[in-house]
Amino acid sequence: MGVSELEDSSRLLDEKLLLFMDQLALLEEKRATLNSLIEQGWFSMSKARYSMGNKHVSALQYASEIEPLVSVHARTLDNGEVDFCTERVKQKCSNEAGKDARLIEDIGPQEEGVRRRIKPKKDITEKDAREEASSEKVPEVTPVRKGDQNPQQDPLKWFGILVPQSLKQAQSSFKQVIELSAEIATLQTAVLNTRQELKHSMKDKHILQEEASAAQLDKEAD
Repeated sequence: MGVSELEDSSRLLDEKLLLFMDQLALLEEKRATLNSLIEQGWFSMSKARYSMGNKHVSALQYASEIEPLVSVHARTLDNGEVDFCTERVKQKCSNEAGKDARLIEDIGPQEEGVRRRIKPKKDITEKDAREEASSEKVPEVTPVRKGDQNPQQDPLKWFGILVPQSLKQAQSSFKQVIELSAEIATLQTAVLNTRQELKHSMKDKHILQEEASAAQLDKEAD
């Protein structure tokens, strides 16, 4: 009975050791990919700054209000491991909402402009002119807010409408870095758990070996 338990413990230890080595190899591969993407992103960023100018690709172009486009969620699985995943904000929904708001805000001034063209000049009194002038001042403030909101949806728009391809490549590289970082964090947690299980399995095997050795000595003594 003791021999079979020792064999099962050794087989389980070998399986966990192989799993641990596979996880380490995968972690090393993902880390190398992460470093390569970071270097590629910064290199593309430097190319964009060289073509556009240092002042045109800097923190001065950041929006006054910045909202995250990616959020990281962590959850604990049934086996105790922690899983990290990324969730991106859907830009299409926000753009559609911005278009709807733009239509609502633009309808008023357009109708007022039509009414002003249809009315004869002699029918417009000074009081009406003052009221129309005061009403025109209200929608003039809203386009400024809309312009501030649109660049928040796509950070590339902070640096202009037509940005170089190198800046788009930099953004793509850093997007992959965010997703890969979550995968690496999940894999690191799995590696730590596997190493802990490996230590427990080694302790159990040593205990079984000691029990088997003690039983063998008792048999020889008898």
